Amino acid sequence: MERRNFQIYSIPGYEEEIGRWLWCLEDVRKSLIKKLTTINPNLVDKKIDERQTISSLLYHIALIEADWFYVEVLGTEWDSEIRSLFQLEDRSDDGALIHIQGQSLEEHFYRLNKVREVFLSHFRTMDLNDWRRPRVLEHYDVTPEWVVYHLIEHESHHRGQIFQMLRELQND
Repeated sequence: MERRNFQIYSIPGYEEEIGRWLWCLEDVRKSLIKKLTTINPNLVDKKIDERQTISSLLYHIALIEADWFYVEVLGTEWDSEIRSLFQLEDRSDDGALIHIQGQSLEEHFYRLNKVREVFLSHFRTMDLNDWRRPRVLEHYDVTPEWVVYHLIEHESHHRGQIFQMLRELQND
């Protein structure tokens, strides 16, 4: 049996503490992508009991990451290139995730990777003071540190949903 190493590292090129949090964010994504590259691509659009599809969850993960980055961390309008990756809103009128269908895994991976690339590039120049400096918004204050924590939690949750859906779909 291969010996495994369970440690958190700091991604090179970042302030060490920030790099450790970003390593965790990247680790969640790595396990999601690794699993999805082994599946039958037709499963991403398949529904179980009217629940959302894997496609809808992948779209949602990328959109939420972009939104937290532009609104809460930067406090700016979205970059037009990133905005163009999201032709649909996140939710329907009834509050359910928007139904995404007909996009390949490669399209989903491109969207996820492009958002993450822009996200990570911003943190290369961030110091710990800015990392912990609250952004004052209308209804709450939030730090970039908390945003990264939240995105780790958010993607981990949806990764679990996706993995459960895959178990059910692959047993059909």
